[in-house]
Amino acid sequence: MKTVIYLLIAGLLFTSCSGRQQKISSSNGFAVLPHPDANEAVATFAGGCFWAMQESMIQLKGVNTVISGYAGGSTVNPTYEDVLTKNTGHAESVQVYYNPAVISYEQLVHAFFFAHDPTQLNRQGPDAGNDYRSIAFYRSPAELKTITKVMSEMEAAKYYPSSFVTEMEPFQVFYPAESSHQDYYERNLWDPYIRSVSRPKVMHVRKELPQLIKNEYLK
Repeated sequence: MKTVIYLLIAGLLFTSCSGRQQKISSSNGFAVLPHPDANEAVATFAGGCFWAMQESMIQLKGVNTVISGYAGGSTVNPTYEDVLTKNTGHAESVQVYYNPAVISYEQLVHAFFFAHDPTQLNRQGPDAGNDYRSIAFYRSPAELKTITKVMSEMEAAKYYPSSFVTEMEPFQVFYPAESSHQDYYERNLWDPYIRSVSRPKVMHVRKELPQLIKNEYLK
């Protein structure tokens, strides 16, 4: 389980030298949400562990910033430990700041569905519970239509053997996670969980959408 591994290694520090980490501001131990630039749009998704989802999204062309956090529940300003109790209603999520002139919302939705298994109910692999459920948060009727379209097309193509269980919810609020969870994948490439569970998801996105991957992530 991710939880057990995280607790065992939380006190260790190791930073990779690739230089690909984002510049995410922090305050009181939590990430600070940036204000979107004039040419940026924002999208929010939940699809299992946010360590893998954050890395899956930041590697896309046109994506400028990805923040790990919590959404979909009722608890205000939850902590990681709160969400682990399965009582907050929140799922581990990511908020994506992107340039729609470079990458479309539909392409982001495709990447989201490639970055996790949308047919697993309240779990992703070894991680079980409602905090790991699949959710696509929409901010407009157009985004809801796009999510529905992509899901229908992928189900019709039988990309996955089972039906999608992804929830579609109107976006309400996103709470940024602790700073220690930001860019966790890139800072902890040695972590057994990252290597065995997260990396295959990230690589799957690169395999399915090579035309959308930034050059520095292909080196």
